[in-house]
Amino acid sequence: MPKPDDSFEARLRRLEDRAGIADLVTRYGLAMDDRDVAAFGSLFTDDVRIWSADGVMESRGLAAVTEMFKGRFAVLGPSNHFTHDRLVEFDEADPDRATGLVLSHAEMQRRGQPMLAAIRYHDVYRRLGGRWKFAERGLASMHSVPGSPGATGPTTNLVRPTGPNRWRPGGTITGADQPASHRCRRPVQSMSR
Repeated sequence: MPKPDDSFEARLRRLEDRAGIADLVTRYGLAMDDRDVAAFGSLFTDDVRIWSADGVMESRGLAAVTEMFKGRFAVLGPSNHFTHDRLVEFDEADPDRATGLVLSHAEMQRRGQPMLAAIRYHDVYRRLGGRWKFAERGLASMHSVPGSPGATGPTTNLVRPTGPNRWRPGGTITGADQPASHRCRRPVQSMSR
């Protein structure tokens, strides 16, 4: 096994790589929540593998993964993915490969029922053209719990608005909606580049 390079330049590169992988993980959550299949080319390698520990998901290749997620989107309805802690280990023999474990949860609807799921993602990352992408992403659901049957909160009746990638309760604008003056300077229309 090669000895790790601990020079200033190598350590700086590792920090940049960690930031790039963190951005990739965030862009994945946004693409899932916004149903932004156009972003998939910037997230996944052409030969990506996506799988789930329960066997429900198993696809290889960008085209197959895209079709699989389109089917999942039809079943799951609105979602909001959150990432928490992540562990990243770099391959000392290959500077363009890393593995990771991402602790996460997702708020979603499944067949109209509000759900909250705790998720662990088991990842393999590959740097291509200077950008990190998922070469493999495995999903292990730690647990899923249904929302309260009598709940009337925002996850019980969300519909896709005609505006830019936002969900609204009942499809109407309320005082809780984010005013235009508070939006990001660069609106997120698509994560693809």
